[in-house]
Amino acid sequence: MSENSSLSGAGRDKSQPLSVSGLNQSARYLLESTFPSIWLEAELSGYRPHGSGHWYFTLKDKKANISCAMFRRENSRIGFEPQDGMQLLVRGRISLYEPRGNYQLIIDHMEQAGNGALKREFELLKQRLWHEGLFDPASKKAFPESPKKIGVITSPTGAAITDILTVLKRRNPAIEVIIYPAAVQGAEAAPRLIQALQTANRRQECDLLIIGRGGGSLEDLQAFNDEALARAIAASELPIISAVGHEIDTSISDFVADAQAATPSAAAELVSPDHGGEQIWLAQQRRKLIQLIQQRIRANQQNLTHLSSRLRHPGQQLQQKMQQLDQLTFRLNTFIEKNLQDRAKKLTQLQHRLTSHSPEKQIAAKASQLEQLNLKMNFAIEQKMQQKKNQLARLAEGLNSYSPLSTLSRGYALVTNEKQQVIKSSEQLTSGQIINIQLAQGSASAQITSKATQQLEAAND
Repeated sequence: MSENSSLSGAGRDKSQPLSVSGLNQSARYLLESTFPSIWLEAELSGYRPHGSGHWYFTLKDKKANISCAMFRRENSRIGFEPQDGMQLLVRGRISLYEPRGNYQLIIDHMEQAGNGALKREFELLKQRLWHEGLFDPASKKAFPESPKKIGVITSPTGAAITDILTVLKRRNPAIEVIIYPAAVQGAEAAPRLIQALQTANRRQECDLLIIGRGGGSLEDLQAFNDEALARAIAASELPIISAVGHEIDTSISDFVADAQAATPSAAAELVSPDHGGEQIWLAQQRRKLIQLIQQRIRANQQNLTHLSSRLRHPGQQLQQKMQQLDQLTFRLNTFIEKNLQDRAKKLTQLQHRLTSHSPEKQIAAKASQLEQLNLKMNFAIEQKMQQKKNQLARLAEGLNSYSPLSTLSRGYALVTNEKQQVIKSSEQLTSGQIINIQLAQGSASAQITSKATQQLEAAND
């Protein structure tokens, strides 16, 4: 599925549903074509340099945050080490990491905030005015070839007016100069410059205007980056040359004006033809060439911006693959670490189980159990012996009740013959027979003199 087809056809009804990868691909294309390059100022958080050399972190403010990536080739040009909490000004493109569907900012430039804030405001205003057409070469006004009066909007005491007057006096002293004094630095500079510009347009007493000042820092030149001044320059009926700072300085006024001069002196040379015809011709050709080059550069910049928004550089695909590799490496390291933690936890559990089933503990438990059983056995033996003693005492008592000695103790006697045979009946006796009589205490002998056969009745005890 191509990017264009996924955007225009698939996914609009259930007969042609999008795949997840197709949706992410379309979303990435839309984000990258809509936001090919943006500036962002925010606080750094979660800075995490990867082993591959790429940087991953989050940029945030009080209400939101965004995931960011800065690849090794780009971050190698950064002259400082990022720290969490640092306020940064970054430039990059909005993209989407397709494998996970993560919206992110791919950063190609980073600097610490400060002057960066002024540069960011400069770039934002520059882009907005460019989109509105204020830089369009077709809207630029032409200059008269031989101006008679030139208006200069600048500080009456600065170096810029001195340089302009010196050049004009040398090249063409016949040109009349009208000075519209204005502050060129500070909070009141932009309103004063606008007021002077409006005055010059209202009076219509000169052929063209030069607006500018000498060089300075970015803060010093801020008045010429003011949006209201830029719109006043674009609305001017008189042609305007912007001559701000040195050759390396560029301001919003330079882009909006009908022409730009590198310095105030160069602006004076641009509008003052020399007395010699050759010098006049060269100045005209130079002016035309500058205008043509500026027009061509602006046209090429517009075309390049349009093409870059549609063309995805192979380096971006390589960056995405490198980021995907970093993600996979991070996931692998996380998996290995978690696996090691799980195995360590399982090993601890097994060690605990082994300790709980140690033979020493089992022996101690069995010894305690054996001791308890020994106590129970001794107690049971003692109870059993006591029961047997009691039973033996009862049996002995019963046996004693049947003992002949017991009978003898009640007054009875045991009679035996000479053969120690018990005499139970008188029938066993003969007259003159010697018998033995066993008493409870002691014994005696007797001789039978007579006997009787009468039986005794059982006596009640």
